[in-house]
Amino acid sequence: MSTVLVVEDGLTDMQIISLYLQKAGFSVISAKSSEEAQEKLNNNKPDLIFLDVMLPGKSGYEICRELKNNPTTSTIPIIFCSTKNTDVDKMWGTMLGADAYISKPIDQQELEGTIKQLIK
Repeated sequence: MSTVLVVEDGLTDMQIISLYLQKAGFSVISAKSSEEAQEKLNNNKPDLIFLDVMLPGKSGYEICRELKNNPTTSTIPIIFCSTKNTDVDKMWGTMLGADAYISKPIDQQELEGTIKQLIK
């Protein structure tokens, strides 16, 4: 079973994303901040990371850049999942190494389709 780390500080969004992922057959690990995400990454190597842009501590953009510059985590696909959904936001995500960008509110079919493209 593939494992997904969901880094999301909003309880409702965390629950929705986790539910959709579990329905799609994934094991879910969750974190509410950049610090908690780092702790989870130290103990687990997820197959995919869902990352909110606006987080306590470091932003999702900063976390993404660090993960993609680290040889240990650089190959893990990252999907940004945010209410910040302008073309500029999506461009920043792509420039920092994100593999996909999904806008909130989350659409279950879009989420599953995006994951299928990233996890072969």
